[in-house]
This record gives sequence, C-alpha cells and structure tokens, in this order.
Amino acid sequence: MLKTEELKAEIRRMCEEKGAIILAHYYTIGDIQDIADFVGDSLALARKAAETDAKIMVMCGVHFMAETCKLLSPDKMVLCPDLNAGCSLADSCKAEDLKKFKKEHPGYQVISYVNTTAAVKALTDVVVTSGNAKKVVDQLSKDAKLIFGPDYNLGNYINEVTGRDMLLWNGGCHVHERFSVEKIIELKKQYPDAIVMAHLECKAPVLAVADIKGSTADMLREAKSNTAKQFIVATEAGILHELQRTCPDKEFIPVPPEISESGLECSCNECQYMKLNTLEKVYDCLKNKSPQIEIDPDIAKEAVKPINRMLELS
Repeated sequence: MLKTEELKAEIRRMCEEKGAIILAHYYTIGDIQDIADFVGDSLALARKAAETDAKIMVMCGVHFMAETCKLLSPDKMVLCPDLNAGCSLADSCKAEDLKKFKKEHPGYQVISYVNTTAAVKALTDVVVTSGNAKKVVDQLSKDAKLIFGPDYNLGNYINEVTGRDMLLWNGGCHVHERFSVEKIIELKKQYPDAIVMAHLECKAPVLAVADIKGSTADMLREAKSNTAKQFIVATEAGILHELQRTCPDKEFIPVPPEISESGLECSCNECQYMKLNTLEKVYDCLKNKSPQIEIDPDIAKEAVKPINRMLELS
C-alpha cells in the first residue's frame, strides 16, 4: 500500500501520462483538494473542465456533479471515484415524481437547483445555482408560474428576496438541515467578534442569524475581503480547507450539527457521500479508467438545455 505522499505523486504522474485532470469539490477531504487541478463548486468545475484540452477528467464530488461534467463535456471521459457518492438533495427529487408534479401543475415553468440528476434536469426549464438563483429568477416574467426544486430552503429564500410565490419542492440537504440557531448562538458567545456565514441551503432561522448568506464561492470572497479575523461557518466542513489555505491569518470555526448521524456530539458537520472520495479511489479510477459516467443520449440532449439557458441569463 502506497503512503499518502506516494499516492499523491503517483496520481499526478498518471494525470500527466494520460492527459487527465482532477476536479475537486470544496467538500472533499483536504488531501484530494491538494492534488486537484481545480477546486470549486459543482457548476464552476464542470464549466472549467469543458474549457480545458484534457480528454479525461476525474470528478471528485458526488454523482450528479460528474453527470453535469459529462453534460458539458460529452466527448470527454468523465470518471467518478465512487459511484456510491450520491446526494441526499438530488435524491429528494426523483424524475418520475417531478414528471407527475408537472402534470398536476400545467402552465408552470420548472426551475431546478444544479444539485439534481440529469434526468431531473431534462424535465427542467432553467437550472440555477445558489450563487445565481436570484439573478435568474429576477429575469423571468413577473407573471410566470414557477416551480422551484428540490431545495426548499433555497427556494424559500429566493421567494423572500424576490417577492415571488414559487411553488417549492420539499427537498433538502441532510448536512445543511442539521444546523441549528442554538449552536450558532453558543459559538457567538465564545467568538463575539466573528462573522457568521451560512449557506443558502440552511433553514430560514439559521439564515436569519447569519451576517453573510450565500454560496461557498460567496463565503470565500467574503473571507478574503472582510477585515474580520474570525468566521463562524455553517456549511459542510470541507470548505474550511480552502478557507484556511487562502486566508491563513484568519480563524474559521465550523458550526457543529444539532445532532450528528451517530447521535453523538461532534465539532463539525460533514457529508459522508463527499468523504467517499479517497486518494486510493482516485488512484484506482485513473489506473483503470473506471468507473465512467455515461448518460442516455436522449436525456443528455434535454438536460443540457436548461443549463445553457442559465448560462445565458447569468
């Protein structure tokens, strides 16, 4: 078994040899972020991959992110280190359920968060991210009847800031659902000068006590530009690696979950699916060029349309 640094070196050697790049989401472990060619959120990574000359890409994140890469780079080989790396938010909206919901609400346009499967995107009119959802919604007709899914918390926030009355799908991210106001208040007592940053997938009461509400990219920008030295962070704990790397002189305090999955107190809130990405699995998938992501051509043809519409509007 190769040691950590040997694994990292061998992975980078294979990337050079095979013309491959590694994409890592902010929520993956630090060792994977360290060897990645690009670190970012899901859509930014997919767009970056589409711009490169690389013929092979390893998407270290969750399954829908690898699908998005394949949608934007259909002629490239997209590898996923672990096909079991799913997403509770994407799983909360099945394509067959959305199809039925659309039939029950004729005349409605569907806005889908990027955290969805290709099959759901294929039933969607426009895709959004947490960073551009408000901008996209603002450009749609004021008279438009809209369905927003699957993240209820993000949709509720967008309704609030745009004055819309979108129908909201009742889905959520298991990580962001676990944050509580009480835990944040406890941390504020310990760090009274800290800035509270919360992801828009958090529940409304959590967003209400946050100083900064936004995407992971918004949090990174705020940490770099704000003169504060301490930040309380309510999103998946993997982001702390990039925050600390880019702002080494600042302190970032993770908000723990209200109740962890084990039922025990812990100091941070992690996505077990993101943590399925390991150096060993990255090594194996590069070596074997497997598992590969494939999407039904008919689904892919429809699924890329709402992504392109989003890019036009944002």
